[in-house]
Amino acid sequence: MATGTRNKSGPARVRETKAAKRERALEILRRLEGEYPDAKCALNHRNAFELLAATILSAQCTDERVNQVTPSLFARYPTPHDLAAARQEELEEIIRSTGFFRSKAKSLLGMAQALVERHGGEVPAEMEALVVLPGVGRKTANVVLSNAFGKSEGVVVDTHVKRLAGRLGLTRETDPEKVERDLMELLPRDRWTAVEHLLIWHGRKVCDARRPRCETCVVASLCPTGGARLAVGDGAATDRAASKGEVARTTKRAASNGEGTRTTKRAASSAGAARKGAKR
Repeated sequence: MATGTRNKSGPARVRETKAAKRERALEILRRLEGEYPDAKCALNHRNAFELLAATILSAQCTDERVNQVTPSLFARYPTPHDLAAARQEELEEIIRSTGFFRSKAKSLLGMAQALVERHGGEVPAEMEALVVLPGVGRKTANVVLSNAFGKSEGVVVDTHVKRLAGRLGLTRETDPEKVERDLMELLPRDRWTAVEHLLIWHGRKVCDARRPRCETCVVASLCPTGGARLAVGDGAATDRAASKGEVARTTKRAASNGEGTRTTKRAASSAGAARKGAKR
């Protein structure tokens, strides 16, 4: 059940129990699965090695860009043995467009050389072995384990998962490892891979960092942030702000063109009509 804590300036605030939060989290997943039945890892790969390399490249880069680069990369270096013998300058040129190409090239070379020297050219399927590879942290290891080996050792927490977990009230943490811990405690192990894919897809398609489309969100009724935004009519507020901005821009243009107050009045009149429409 929910318990109440009294706010000095208002009525008691209902605190969600762990059981209620767990059930809400599962319902969120059910709704998102209905919305994104094909949600999966967006990085194109054919094996664990390709996924590991692609995930290293995805740091501070979009998956779309990585997918444009990896065909050339894997055509030139199809195996860890091939990549381990690469010249860094050539590798840098292939991956340049992913950003931070020098450090990424160094990580790719170190990773491939470690696979050859320690694991016979194979990608290990254990968290402990993966996280000690050059360029590989817990998030990258989780991506490889869940998507290449079908092993749920944790939850991948990227910028989308961290943002949505906070907005949905599933965690109060901002550190990725603490967010991961909260999601792991909240959800059963067999849902860990699903939650990362679904939150990433929803974050890209609906729950944008700057302009979340709460009015079209299938989980808005389960989301503290979305519910609050809809309750105060955030869409109307956005329309009003846009109208005010248009008045300012039009006035500035009119002044610079010497058109005087007539244009300013027309802009103000148009903005007034827009505000009335927003209220309706």
